[in-house]
Parts: sequence; structure tokens; C-alpha cells
Amino acid sequence: MPTSTSSVPALRHPAHSVDRAFLRLERTRPDVRWDSGGIAYLSGPPPTLDELRAYVGLCLPRLPLFASRVEGGPRRSHWVTDAGFTVERHVHEVVAEGPEQAESALDTALNAPFPAGARWGIWLVRGLAPDAYAVCYRFQHACQDGSAAALAFRTLLSGGEPSARPVPRPRAGTGPRVALALGLTARAAFTVFTPRRRGPALPYTPTGDRRLGRGRVPLEALRRIGAARGGSAHDAHLAALAGALSAWSARTGVPLPRVSALVPLDARRQDEEQTWGNRCFALPLDLPVRAPAPAGGRPERDAPLWRLRRVTEATARLRSEPWRQAVQDVVRFMPDRPTEWYMRGVFSSRVTDILATSMPVADHGALGGTTVTGTALLPLLLPGHLFGVGLSFFGPWADVSFVTDRALPLGECLPRLWEEAVTALEAAVAPADAA
Repeated sequence: MPTSTSSVPALRHPAHSVDRAFLRLERTRPDVRWDSGGIAYLSGPPPTLDELRAYVGLCLPRLPLFASRVEGGPRRSHWVTDAGFTVERHVHEVVAEGPEQAESALDTALNAPFPAGARWGIWLVRGLAPDAYAVCYRFQHACQDGSAAALAFRTLLSGGEPSARPVPRPRAGTGPRVALALGLTARAAFTVFTPRRRGPALPYTPTGDRRLGRGRVPLEALRRIGAARGGSAHDAHLAALAGALSAWSARTGVPLPRVSALVPLDARRQDEEQTWGNRCFALPLDLPVRAPAPAGGRPERDAPLWRLRRVTEATARLRSEPWRQAVQDVVRFMPDRPTEWYMRGVFSSRVTDILATSMPVADHGALGGTTVTGTALLPLLLPGHLFGVGLSFFGPWADVSFVTDRALPLGECLPRLWEEAVTALEAAVAPADAA
């Protein structure tokens, strides 16, 4: 029998200004794919579709957003329990007819439209290989941000493991916090208002068919690279991304005079419910793609170190607790119209060229007797952007995923170029006697 919302507590939860901005973007830009998500790759015999639907139904009380819908006008929208909800409308299956059809099956899960009225979906992808399958979870971004989606993963596949995201400690005194919040707001407005120098021209005609490419390196390697210059694993990732873009530009002949990455920032408080809506902010960050010519010394180490230094300098302020607190304060009180205006601006190719996100997912994962072996984020691929890139921290691994339009030249090479850039960074930060 269909699984309804009978076991899910009734609720009425106000939508956040970021949720409402996404809802309006959906209405005004129906040509754009506003869905995001992730894929978990598992080792072991896959469940049947009925078994997965039954399992998702059992998890509904811990994931109330799954069984909700939005109602109300554009300025007073809120989430309510959907009395007509069924699991069958949201959980689906794709079967690959042999390993050679694995990519096609994953593409189907990545690009399949949502059924009418559904704002999220789970696709069970079977037949990838003997004793291997995948679970693809996608959602309209008005429903969730990356932190909430990661919690959904942990609820479904890792027993509710707590988040590893950094959260600033509560601070007394409002004066400095107000000043920092106003400073962050002014910086954001200035970024959108100020015309930038020429960015890259989109080197293809979009087909609307999204493709996923994956790479992987040990998480500890990114942490060592970032720490070598006082940064984080995410800084190492962005420096490697800049190196990968430089190599991609040289191979394709696509000039990259300037590349700006839109970097989402988690703004959820420690005591804030993570299963609901959006609590995020995003700032553009110039990527150091065009390295200066090396001058003596060890030229093979110069460009990677230069990129790492430039990234860590640019993100130093945002890594600090006061600025993370400022992001929380801004997001908590963002009014609707400025929020929508800002999102339209930073999503535009006038301001940014790629979306680059990262998220700690979990230390482990399982479904029944099967084990999660890897993850891939599915970031937004925005109009005019080259691609979306996501970095997921799962267990001891850092899994990178590139979501590209199928027409992007050599888009399938980006994960390998990123891995090579990480290797170059490792060599560059190694002690001289170990080089």
C-alpha cells in the first residue's frame, strides 16, 4: 500500500527568505534546473524498489520536510504537512542492463524530471556492477541547502551521525557583531553592483543534459596542503581547482582571463534544526588561475604554492569565528527583496563563473547489509556557468564531483586534472629534503 504521512507529525514551518527567493526563481526562470543533491555508491546486493520505499517510509518521522509542501503567497509562504504525500511518487528505480550501461543509468537518475507536485526524489540505480549499486537523492533547492541535505544522508545511510561542520561559539555583546554583519552586507552588495573585468565566454551551446565526473584523493592530503599555509582542506581544494582550470584552459584553448567561484557558506546555528529549508549565504571568490611566470628557484613548485597562498589569503577572514558569526547574523535577518536581488546577482555569469561547494558528509554509511563506498555532490549548474563542482568529505576520502553540461569541451577530464593539481600541491608543500 502507498506510504502516506500518517506517521509524520503535522507541522507549519515558515519559509526562510532564501527559500522564498528560490521559489520565485523557479517561477520566473522555469528554463533553469534548480535541483541539487548527491549520490551514494554502495557495495553489496541492492535492495528491491519496494524494500527501499518501505525503508524511506520508516525514516519519514525523522525527515519531516520529505512529507511537506509549500503553500501561501510569495511573501508569506510556509511549509505544511502534505496530506496527499506518498513514498511511491518520490522513490524510483533505474536499472542498468549490464556494467556497460552504468553511465547511462546514472545519467537517467541525474536528469530525470520530478513527478508532478514532487519537490524531491530518490533513484535506486541497480546493475552498475555485480554487488554494487547507487542511491541518487535530488531536491529542489528551495527545500534544502547542503547542510540539510547532508543531514538527510546521515539520517538515511549513517544512523544520524552528527554534523562535522564548524559552528562559531555563542558570543556576548552585539556591537561588534552588528558592525561585522553590516560590513559583510556592504561587501556582498558591492560585489554585485561593481562590474567586473571580462570573464570567460561560455565555450559551448548548452544542451541541458547534465553529466557527472568524479575524482578522489585522501582527505588527509588536502588537510596537510591547507595546513602548510595556515588554511583548510577546502582551501587546498580551491587551489587545486584553480590549477585544474589552468590545465583545462591550455588543453581546450578556452581563454580564462578571470574566473570567479560562487562559494556557499553554511549559516546554521548550533541549536537550529538542520532538516528544514535554507540557511546559507554565498560569496564570490576569484580563483588564481593565471599564475605569474616563475622567477628562478624551483619553477615547478612556484605556481601551485602561489595559488595556495592566494586562496588562503582570500579566505582567511571567512574562516574566523567572528565572520562565521556575521554570516549567521546576516542570514538570520535577511529580508525578502534584498535576498532575491542578491541571489539573482551572484548567480549571474556577470559575477560568477562556477559554483564550488564542499560538505562534510559522514564518517561511514550503510543501508541494510551494504556499505557506502563513496559519495558525490550534485551542485547547481547555473546558466552561463562553466560547471558546478562539489567536494564531499566521506570517511578518509575527499570525493570531488563535477557537474557539467554534456557539451562542455573536455569536461570529462576535469576530475583527473583536479587530482593532478592536488598531487602538484603535495609536492610543492613537501619539505625540501623530501622533494
